[in-house]
Amino acid sequence: MKVDDTLLQKLEKLSSLEIEASRRESMIEEIGKIVDFVENLNELDLDKEEASFSTIEGGTPFREDTPAGNPEIIETILEHAPKREGGFFVVPKIIE
Repeated sequence: MKVDDTLLQKLEKLSSLEIEASRRESMIEEIGKIVDFVENLNELDLDKEEASFSTIEGGTPFREDTPAGNPEIIETILEHAPKREGGFFVVPKIIE
């Protein structure tokens, strides 16, 4: 993959960053080196390799998802809320 100014502009937009004009060329070169390194990893033949770590076969145990609300903690937290109702924060609507 060739890294050029067009790709750098797209990356700037996606990351909400602005790269100074004086650093653009060096940034293109650095990103190109990163992409080249990652492309080297694609050359590895890993079909015969077995995963060294997997949670598929009895890995992470599940637990019950039960709420453990302590009324004292809830009340302490809500004491500092500008608005509250029924044990919850009241916030302005953002979706009509």
